[in-house]
Formats: sequence, C-alpha cells, structure tokens
Amino acid sequence: MITVTRTVIVFPQMRIVPVSLAALALLAAGCAGSGAGKGQRSVVAAFYPLAFAAAVVGGSKVHVENLTPPGAEPHDVELTPRAVGRLQGADVVLYLSHDFQPAVQDAVEGANGRRVDALAGLDLKHGAGEDAGKTDPHVWLDPVLFSKIVERIGTALGRPARAAALARRLRALDREYRSGLRRCARRDFVTSHAAFGYLAGRYGLHQIPITGIDPEAEPSPRRLQQLIDLVRREHVTTVFFERLVSPRLAETVDPIEGLTPSEEQQGADYFSLMRRNLIQLEAALGCR
Repeated sequence: MITVTRTVIVFPQMRIVPVSLAALALLAAGCAGSGAGKGQRSVVAAFYPLAFAAAVVGGSKVHVENLTPPGAEPHDVELTPRAVGRLQGADVVLYLSHDFQPAVQDAVEGANGRRVDALAGLDLKHGAGEDAGKTDPHVWLDPVLFSKIVERIGTALGRPARAAALARRLRALDREYRSGLRRCARRDFVTSHAAFGYLAGRYGLHQIPITGIDPEAEPSPRRLQQLIDLVRREHVTTVFFERLVSPRLAETVDPIEGLTPSEEQQGADYFSLMRRNLIQLEAALGCR
C-alpha cells in the first residue's frame, strides 16, 4: 500500500510528494526596482537565477531588474509595454533562448544593449518522444554549468574577479552534491515534469518525468498508469512537483526558476534553495 505524504524541495520550481510522495521546489524571484543610479549599469534579467548571478557579480556597480515577479511561473511571463521599454533600453540583457520565455525572447530582438543568451555555447540536452525538437533549458540546476554562465555574465559586466568568486562557490556546491548523493539506496526519482535532466546527469541519477519539458503539459491516463506501476515496482518514495505551479504542496524540490514572496522576505537565495533540495534528495533516495 502506498501512503501519500507531502514534502517540498526547492529547485529553481518543483514539489515533491513522497509516496510517500513528496513535493520539490527551487528558485526564481528577483531583483526589481527603480532605474540605475549614477555610475551604475542597468541590467535586465529574464528570471531569478540570472538576476541573482548579475546582482552578486555586479555588486554596487549594477542595477538589476528581474522581469519575472516573485511567485510567478517564468514560462508564462508576459511583458507590459513599459517592461519591454526597460529591457530594450538596458545596458545588458540576460535571457534564455529556445523559447523558454517567448515574450522575453521576442522583446530581446529590439534590445539596444549587450545581449547575453545564457544557453549559448553550452552542451544542451534535447527532448525525445513528446518533447522531440525541444531543448531543455534548465541548465542552472547543474552548478557546474551555471558557473560557466556566471563567468560569461562577469565578462559582460566587466567584473571577472567577482564572477570567478561566485563560480568557486558554485563548484564548492557541486562538491557538496557529489558527496551527498554518492552513496544512495536508489538513483531514480519521479518529477512532475522534465526539469532535472542536467542535475540528474551530473550526479548519476535517473529522472522519471510525469510530463515533458513543458511544466503545464497534462499526462495521459496511460502515462499515469505506467508511473504507478513503476513506483510500486521500484519502491520509489518521492515525486517532485514544481512549487510555483502547485503552491499548495508544502514541501518541494525546486527547479529554482523563482522565489516565492515569503522566500524573498526570508532572505532565501539560489544557494539556500539548492542546499534545501539536496537535503530532500538525500532523504528521498536513501543516501548515507
């Protein structure tokens, strides 16, 4: 008999439901505010991970605006004419291509400042089956890949030393994940959608998504039955859901696409959410 309980992990946007099914959740809230002050460069970031990196790397030399409000689902963000104007007038624009945020990608075409596509130059994963032809954009959940993005942001902002310092923190986080997930009773985990491919690949885990790369896709009855059979057969203990999509679940592993308003008030950031996710993963996979 499967007992369903609720737990949440924060991943830049998921929830875990232990099966015991627990919920996963991760980052994505951002830095917004008034215009750049004297001597500051204006930076517009598409969503939380990029806004976080720009704020840490740029420090007092930049003013960072996150286009995705706290608690919003980044894939669904729509831009007001005023937001489009700020984006196109910014000194630096940080975004993800491959239709991660279509409204942002369209507006970037008219940007006057420096454009930094965070996915450019990375070895990207591509979907299969229902996701054929789609690119998985969730690179920030792999601290090693995110460190490469951070270094490019440092170049764009003229702050390479600060970028190198943040990249070192990300590589230290990678070591924490390698250590924490080295000896686990299980390597499989079920997710609400296919957001954890890069993280799973980095640490030798196997992601089993209920739906594909699109977080709003609905699973077929056949797919749900296959997952039920798998959970019973493999004794899977946890299913991860996006907290920004299903906020009612109390505990999640987050794909860290944004922060909730309460997380923002509590001072949560990319590192605290990633470490919370690690704790949840260790518990769900029986790591020691």
